[in-house]
Amino acid sequence: MKFSRELEAQLIHEWRDGYVDYKRLKRHIKNVKVSINGSSPNNSSESQSLLYGFSLADPIRSIVTKFSSRQDTDSHIKADEESLYELGVHSGDEEVKRFFERLDEELYKVNEFHMRMELGFCQRGEDVLKQLQILLDIKQLLRERGSHHHRRRAPAASSPCSTGVLLSGLNSPSSVSDESGEITNQQEQKSMVDEVIDVLERNGVSMIGSVRGKVKNEAKPQADIVRIDIPSATPMIAFMNFWENVVNGLRKEGDGPRHGYPNKMKIQKAEKMIREALVELYKGLDRMKKYSSLNLIAFIKIVKKFNKVTNQEEPSVSFMKKVKASDFLVSDKVLKLQDEVESLFTKYFASDDQKIARISLKPQDNRDSHTITFFAGLFTGTFVTLFGVYAILAHFCGIFTSSSGYVKTVYPVFSMFALISLHIFLYGCDLFLWKKTRINTNFIFDFNPNSAMKHRDAFLVCASLMTTVVGAMVTHLFLKYNHVTSHHLDVLPGILLLISFALLICPFNIFYRSTRICFLRVMRNIVFSPFYKVLMADFFMADQLTSQIPLLRYMEFTACYFIAGRLNSGSYETCNNSHQYKLISYIISFLPYYWRAMQCVRRYIEEGYDINHMANCGKYISAMVAAAARMIYAVDPTPLKLSLAIIACTFATTYQLYWDFVKDWGFMDFRSKNIFLRDQLILKKKYVYYLSMGLNLVLRLAWIESVMKINLGVVEHRLVDFVLASLEVIRRGHWNYYRLENEHLNNVGKYRAVKTVPLPFREMEMD
Repeated sequence: MKFSRELEAQLIHEWRDGYVDYKRLKRHIKNVKVSINGSSPNNSSESQSLLYGFSLADPIRSIVTKFSSRQDTDSHIKADEESLYELGVHSGDEEVKRFFERLDEELYKVNEFHMRMELGFCQRGEDVLKQLQILLDIKQLLRERGSHHHRRRAPAASSPCSTGVLLSGLNSPSSVSDESGEITNQQEQKSMVDEVIDVLERNGVSMIGSVRGKVKNEAKPQADIVRIDIPSATPMIAFMNFWENVVNGLRKEGDGPRHGYPNKMKIQKAEKMIREALVELYKGLDRMKKYSSLNLIAFIKIVKKFNKVTNQEEPSVSFMKKVKASDFLVSDKVLKLQDEVESLFTKYFASDDQKIARISLKPQDNRDSHTITFFAGLFTGTFVTLFGVYAILAHFCGIFTSSSGYVKTVYPVFSMFALISLHIFLYGCDLFLWKKTRINTNFIFDFNPNSAMKHRDAFLVCASLMTTVVGAMVTHLFLKYNHVTSHHLDVLPGILLLISFALLICPFNIFYRSTRICFLRVMRNIVFSPFYKVLMADFFMADQLTSQIPLLRYMEFTACYFIAGRLNSGSYETCNNSHQYKLISYIISFLPYYWRAMQCVRRYIEEGYDINHMANCGKYISAMVAAAARMIYAVDPTPLKLSLAIIACTFATTYQLYWDFVKDWGFMDFRSKNIFLRDQLILKKKYVYYLSMGLNLVLRLAWIESVMKINLGVVEHRLVDFVLASLEVIRRGHWNYYRLENEHLNNVGKYRAVKTVPLPFREMEMD
């Protein structure tokens, strides 16, 4: 493999602009090669003949060449050539000079990027290690109080590892752990709260209302409550934070007793946050090491190419000495900090077990199993075979005739599973494309790389589910036309539903347990919007639900199918004609849009009242208005209501298309070098983006069929509904790729290769 491809495959995409521009340096080497071949006077006429051939324009070309070379020489005389002379490059070799100028620029860029990132990681390491020290001191105090040992520890001996030791070698501020000599006998009578305040203030964390630094030593502090900031990601934590704020306010006003103590639940949350922060810090430091080594290899490779072309070793040797003395190779701050983080994590979070620590800090990517590929292919072949058998049996049995009740009852039940399988299949296709284009989906969605579903897993789930569903459909068809009673026939789809639901909530570690738990957690966050913090996976999944409204209606019909069958002796007309059913159907049509709008409101409040979130909320409100207008027209088709439905749907579609192209995909940038697109594109063929925009536009107009009132039979109407629902799922799967591509490229601009975990102990302002 060529090194340019290897570099492209191994570089950290979020830091792409900080790497050596290897391809550009290769182009400079080609120019050097052309310059060397044409520099000899004896070979000038030969080179001209090779380039242009013999013609009457040769004298004119020679004059132009001399004039341009003279201009280039004059412009480069003004350049600073000290570094070029140090490298032993003669001022007459213009292309060689340009090559080494470019090398100097690339080396400077790499050093600057490395220094900037190193400074950020060291500052982050200082903060995390200081937080760990605070946590260790607080836990030690709690253990001492729990064991009823009334003795005072010296601050420096409160933990086996002091803050000064933790931050050694990082140019961090020295710890204030030398206060042990100033502790008097009177301080031994302090309450646990006062001791915790001492610990926090000793590590630079001030307490709410604390004025220790402003009063005399004999005065009591005004604050007696430890403040640990835990993000309000769930309703329970939000209520706990709210209640603590209320209690703190009462105590601050003197209305409550002074008996505060650290909340043990919050301390456990703080410990989890610090552990996660250490893991992410270690990942970032490991990527910094890979960044340095990959850039070093790039410089070595490009210099070797230069030596091969010019046979000049002195400039290359001098430049490589300069590279090896550069900051991105010489600095050992990253290595020291990484060793410190690993040792502390092993000691305090892995019970001194290095094997457990390596699993958490250095997770190994699971290799793709050939077993998964085999079974995915096996189930796919079985599905195709069974589907062919089902199509033949359905044709001969005439189940799709208007007189058959099969399409009215059983068909929607199986259509529900078909839409789910189609969505999983498209998600697998998206995973495959994201992997090929190196889009960091695990980072964007905050998934665990070891347990996240891969494209082969998605294909296996889709193929196995569809094989089971089609197998049940074939069995149901055999039983139906062998004169089995409908009471017994209903058992088959019911068993299929029960098995599917049991697998979804199964607590055992089988059938992608981590993925199922993640799915259930995301669905909980969506259903209870806006009470849960909105993450990328939450609103991405909510967008999927807005394209699966027919699926939700099928689920409603399925529930009604079995309930009405038990209560009304097999009469299912209730599911289609009752007012309660229609009301529930309307509510289901609005729910996904409502959930998504509530998520936008929550993000608007949490993210600094960004007006873009309210504009996004308006998009979903317009979709709800359009859905209501179509339903009103469906109930009472009058010309006025038709006009209102067309106006509402047109406005909502225009709104949605604008948001798709401009906000979600980042297109329609008129200042971009790529017409109607954006500057940064991952796919090399631009026409793919234009075709995708056209396809998204066409599929967004599927609502036209619902207002056209085409006269169709029952069977045709059901089939058209299923096809339109499938097209919307296909549009969503197609939309997903470009949405993640735009998100990935936005992350590139922020240089975020690891996520930033919030820290629990924060410096509070003095009152």
